[in-house]
Amino acid sequence: MSSTIKINTNSSNEGSIKVAFATNDNENIDAHFGSAKQFNIYEISAQSYELCEIIKIEEKDTDKTVGLLKGMDIVYFVNIGAAAAAKIINSGIFPIKYKEVVSIDEELNKLVKMLGQNPPPFIKKILEKRAA
Repeated sequence: MSSTIKINTNSSNEGSIKVAFATNDNENIDAHFGSAKQFNIYEISAQSYELCEIIKIEEKDTDKTVGLLKGMDIVYFVNIGAAAAAKIINSGIFPIKYKEVVSIDEELNKLVKMLGQNPPPFIKKILEKRAA
């Protein structure tokens, strides 16, 4: 079982990416994929970012968690098991693992800047897929 909090936004999806952050404290990327209490979902463009959804994880089930993240372009976490990583990748979600705790705001600002300048090839591919 899990609960999802949807947040109404005024942003358009054009030129943006949808990113999930595994978090236990709502401020940092500080959770292992399999034990995250929630995923904060942001819509990110070259101009700004906006929180659009919070997915609370109440049952530890990798398949269900991956299903809840359907539609995400990228998911961040501090660790992940090999089977879960394969499921994420097979779902078309790009996984990003940090070895240490990182501020969500810090990462959001990096992504906005990256989108406004010269995004790496994997981000360009995501943008092209979303525009299609």
